[in-house]
Amino acid sequence: MEFATPTPTKLMTLERHIIEGEHEHPDATGEFSGLLRAISLAAKLVWREVTKAGLVNILGKTDRMNISGDIIKKLDDFADQTIYRALDHVGHLCVMASEENEDLMPIPDNYRHGNYALVYDPLDGSGNIDANVTIGSIFSILKRVTPSGKGAMKDVLQQGNRQVAAGYALYGSSMMFVYCTGHGVHGFTLDPSVGEFLLSHENIRVPQKGAIYSCNEGNYGRWEPAMQRYIQYLKQEDASTGRPYSSRYIGSLVADFHRTMLYGGIYFYPGDSKNKNGKLRLMYENFPLAFIMEHAGGAASNGRQRTLDIEPESLHQRSPFFVGSQEDVKTVEEFLAGKR
Repeated sequence: MEFATPTPTKLMTLERHIIEGEHEHPDATGEFSGLLRAISLAAKLVWREVTKAGLVNILGKTDRMNISGDIIKKLDDFADQTIYRALDHVGHLCVMASEENEDLMPIPDNYRHGNYALVYDPLDGSGNIDANVTIGSIFSILKRVTPSGKGAMKDVLQQGNRQVAAGYALYGSSMMFVYCTGHGVHGFTLDPSVGEFLLSHENIRVPQKGAIYSCNEGNYGRWEPAMQRYIQYLKQEDASTGRPYSSRYIGSLVADFHRTMLYGGIYFYPGDSKNKNGKLRLMYENFPLAFIMEHAGGAASNGRQRTLDIEPESLHQRSPFFVGSQEDVKTVEEFLAGKR
């Protein structure tokens, strides 16, 4: 009996993918690549604790409050400290900013100050951890604008279109690391038996139009009339436009975003009569996810302006967020502009 010779396949680890990307830039110093590897290690360390959250004393709340007035949960605090300590000494960063901290997080004086700034949400969706719902970490990398030494606020408060990379880690039924450096969006799934991220979703592309909407519809009564009309439009039967849309809402932004990017449709968190700028943070959530979505072929907006063109004014600034398939984001913008 003869056996067919298997077709060789390219086994691509995250490490190899980062290195091959570096080789495409002859002037690269390795600093950027080293930073991405350090972030992926930090994500593994957070995932390790998330997977045993119900078995160790890491659930519950601390006695500290974050800038938004929320009591910081133990797991949030662990993730925040883990990411900072995994990256403060590597020599690639001049400063960091975390959603859990009111001010900038400086690099200690005894470590080298590098050419990049990191902005991150250490644990998005942690309120769902008790229900074993997918949560994640989100990050954004910016090239510093100050000449040298310690980083400053202006290294962080840059428009989203100045990001050089963004990504997120998903802690769910499997762990994924998704990142973009401006050359496609690629997803890697962790093989825990060898401890390596392996390429599982190469060059992710979001459909131009979807059939799913994702939002906290419990806020409907506080939305402006144009937003309410848009929801009713999505629910109306019209086979020629693919309606009605299906409603899917997890309540964990990184999970809802990941599904939207893979299947198409739209995720949104608009402003309302209680919070005119919505709930989501521009720097920690909207900017990095908008960067990823646009490079996957989708769109992101505050309802009236491209998200990546918004000029940030403060670290914890909030902004409405509409992200997903291009046609779906365009449609909601038309409703909010009174064109439909």
